[in-house]
Amino acid sequence: MTATETTLHKTPMHEWHVAAGAKMVDFAGWSMPLLYDSIIEEHKNVRTNVGMFDVSHMGRFRFEGADAGALLDRCCSRRVDNTPIGAARYGIVCNEQGGALDDVLIYRIADEEFFAVVNASNREKLFDHFNAVGANDRCTIKDETFDTAMVALQGPKAMELISNFSSQVPALKRFRFTMVDVFGAQVMVSRTGYTGEDGVEAILPASLATSAAELLSAMPGADMIKPAGLGARDTLRLESAMPLYGHELGEEIPAFAVGMPFAFTLGDDERKPFIGDVALREQKANGTPRKLVGLNIEGRRAARQGMTVTSNGAEVGVITSGCLSPTLDRSIAMAYIDAALCEEGTPFEVETGRATLNATAQALPFYKSS
Repeated sequence: MTATETTLHKTPMHEWHVAAGAKMVDFAGWSMPLLYDSIIEEHKNVRTNVGMFDVSHMGRFRFEGADAGALLDRCCSRRVDNTPIGAARYGIVCNEQGGALDDVLIYRIADEEFFAVVNASNREKLFDHFNAVGANDRCTIKDETFDTAMVALQGPKAMELISNFSSQVPALKRFRFTMVDVFGAQVMVSRTGYTGEDGVEAILPASLATSAAELLSAMPGADMIKPAGLGARDTLRLESAMPLYGHELGEEIPAFAVGMPFAFTLGDDERKPFIGDVALREQKANGTPRKLVGLNIEGRRAARQGMTVTSNGAEVGVITSGCLSPTLDRSIAMAYIDAALCEEGTPFEVETGRATLNATAQALPFYKSS
């Protein structure tokens, strides 16, 4: 084992993954399962049954105090201070130029208590950012990433499976959460996910992660559960047009160009100014130079991030993510394209460096669960 491998963070389920035969890779400084057997089979199982993901590498912060809601509202593109208790909201943490520092999911636990999940690669940056913006004696921020684990169950049969041991979780609406007692400990379970399917994400004490996985594997109906790694997680989110930081989101990319208006609260007269609001209002009013577009690509070759998109020989965009879709059995990609050329059906070419692929614009998402 190299020195680099020994310095990687390990999730509480690391040994469980190794025992299950996972191929482990370095992802944002964490040793994470890329796949267990087949990305395609893991992907398809999530679309038809239930996939179990260890997402403990994601950053997890707790905000407490009278100013907690105000701090998060100042940092987030989505209004946070009026979030109902028991609800979660997706938003983007922006810089003053309207670019994304990260996208986040924020849970309101109590009047003066919030919880946020951030991307692993941005955990330290965001922790410093939140503290610099306004942590004080009326708002404390604790990084609970290493004290907790996070596990996701995703798929059309997830709620059927969970109903074997809980009635309150299947009753949750989307973007709502509840506290569940597991082995005498409180576990926060939310009806959220990153696959385009129904399902839940659970945040629990790190010491219980492996026991919880074993419990799930032993319950009635557990034969429909299969572990899934980062490979399937990426193809699933791409089919569902869910942005990934470093691909569709970044500090130099106008955040409004990603095409998710629900992630921005810009027309609320009662909302106080927040970081990036002036730039975001301008993006909304005047448009952005490029917009995120779906591409159907001829043939079986996958487009990759950074490949140039052209029209009649002129560069008009860049690929952000691409794959051979396991669900649709065709090559798909997301790309930022010049705003004037984003109409559905517009033809493009993708330059791979060795070949030119023909592509056609389509509306996002590529796949939507029934």
